[in-house]
Amino acid sequence: MANTPLDKRSAAPADRIAAQLAFLTEACKLKSVLRATTLCDGSRRENSGEHSWHIALYALVLGDQAQADVNIDRVIRMLLIHDLVEIDAGDMPVHGTHDAAAQAQIEQIAARRIFGLLPPDQAQDFRALWDEFEAAETPDAIFAKSIDRVQPVIANLETGGGTWPAYGVTAAQLETRVGAKVARGAPALWSALKHRIDAWFAARASSLE
Repeated sequence: MANTPLDKRSAAPADRIAAQLAFLTEACKLKSVLRATTLCDGSRRENSGEHSWHIALYALVLGDQAQADVNIDRVIRMLLIHDLVEIDAGDMPVHGTHDAAAQAQIEQIAARRIFGLLPPDQAQDFRALWDEFEAAETPDAIFAKSIDRVQPVIANLETGGGTWPAYGVTAAQLETRVGAKVARGAPALWSALKHRIDAWFAARASSLE
């Protein structure tokens, strides 16, 4: 009887399984990386593991906002692994003042180490997917980047502005750092969000007068 893909997986050498489990154990550390964004109920800061799951769900639910040539399955795969480098590099808030070039270099080193824990074929595939996401040039990566920016906006809106006041975020800054990326991959989604964002900034301006 010819082997099926399942047969091949079942017969995987012990060292391959050991490498896969080592990677998965390492990935658990992402649950300890805290982000600036809180949960939507404002009870605590979310961690990067929670963020990765949530935006993968966002992509699944909001996949109808993507362009016709976007493969949502690949987008979800990107989003599940895109923040693994934060195990070593930490999370840098989009509205922070960190050195983006220096952070990118740290993340490249982290990607080499973390994906390198996998068997060579998976290490190559995962790293290529991560590189594609970072470059944001393919339709899949452009939509993935859009979704990655949407979820923190929702969390901030649901918590009365969340961390925006603490970071001194302006409407113009939000448009540049977030809106442009969301609109590039999901223009209708950004248009819908912008109504809520504009209303929040208008209400905040009134309260400060």
